[in-house]
Amino acid sequence: MLKKLRTKIENGKSIDFTEAMELMDFKGYECMELFLLANHVRSKLGNRVDLCSIINAKCGLCSEDCKFCAQSAHNDTEITPYPLMDEEEILNMAQMMEEEGAARFCIVTSGKEVNGEDFENILSSLRRIRKETGLSVCISSGVLTDERAFALKSAGATRIHHNLETSRNFFNKICTTHTYDEKIKTIYVAKNAGLEVCCGGIIGMGESVSDRLELAFTLRDMDVDSIPINILNPIKGTPIGIEKPIDPLEILKTIAVFRLILPGKNIRIAGGREKNLRDLQSLCLLAGANGLILGNYLTTAGRTPRDDIQMIIDLGLVPGGVHV
Repeated sequence: MLKKLRTKIENGKSIDFTEAMELMDFKGYECMELFLLANHVRSKLGNRVDLCSIINAKCGLCSEDCKFCAQSAHNDTEITPYPLMDEEEILNMAQMMEEEGAARFCIVTSGKEVNGEDFENILSSLRRIRKETGLSVCISSGVLTDERAFALKSAGATRIHHNLETSRNFFNKICTTHTYDEKIKTIYVAKNAGLEVCCGGIIGMGESVSDRLELAFTLRDMDVDSIPINILNPIKGTPIGIEKPIDPLEILKTIAVFRLILPGKNIRIAGGREKNLRDLQSLCLLAGANGLILGNYLTTAGRTPRDDIQMIIDLGLVPGGVHV
């Protein structure tokens, strides 16, 4: 089966949903062969691992009821909310992460959208980062209008991050305060403004394998540029804070199958990899991934950038940035 799929992908054709489901049923040595194929497909994009860092520029008090999120006002978690950081704080973090090896920097804000003075301050921060660093800058600020998307691009944003999180079928199990269609609309608003799109989701929230693959095929159909794969890191006080952890090999199979569904895209491993992959972390880069979040996440700590960069070098890969 894998030989047939390799030929199919190399001929520019996509694997279908039935084939993807069969791959997710692989066990034992079959998994290793799957990872080898995914790594072969990834190698066609080169050996550079795209490193992005993020800043939680505005934390907590979010009106949305996402059941996985520590920042939702609906969830009783132990985070300390704070307003939008000032321009100097955001710039200093960007400069520090560039020195640590990041090629991209994403400004993330809590809440469904950003308006008024906060939006103007983000535009100002964007201009400073573009002027004073060599970083590509991404924005994750909720839903967008056409006007805001064009303003972000004019200020220097290169990419919008806006996760679908899961399949359309499973979405209402994790959020009821906004719709899947609102998310999809924002993705097309960003594309219409000439911005790249970073869009993925979270696995391990109780979704089925079918839900997981439906997300991958939706992302393929929308032709997004970068796909972050987060693994649920259950947080005390959230409704899915006691979800059973996903098995490491299941995570790696998911990464590999996403690579085969999305052969030419940047697949970035994000939150939850440290806790859920444990000693198998490096295998994500040998199972199809070609990007990582460097440093800390929104409300949880990551590894040191030095450890991740050493891991990349030890695998014979090159830390930095890629453009797809």
